[in-house]
Amino acid sequence: MKEAAGEANMTIVTIVLIAIVLGAGTLIVTNIVNGMGDKASCAEAGGALGSDGCCYLSNGKIDSANSDNKSCTVS
Repeated sequence: MKEAAGEANMTIVTIVLIAIVLGAGTLIVTNIVNGMGDKASCAEAGGALGSDGCCYLSNGKIDSANSDNKSCTVS
């Protein structure tokens, strides 16, 4: 009887751990996919994604290495 109870407890622990890993994985993958979508939408519109959002430089050229600079127009 003790062995059966031990196996049942181990099964519950395993199910809980699998649920935790799946939950964390879902959050990570969702954030990555959303970030890629935002970056693609901004690039399609001719901008560069910076910390303030989609930026366009005043001279019409994207400076992707410095997309967060003050010459960016956030739209």
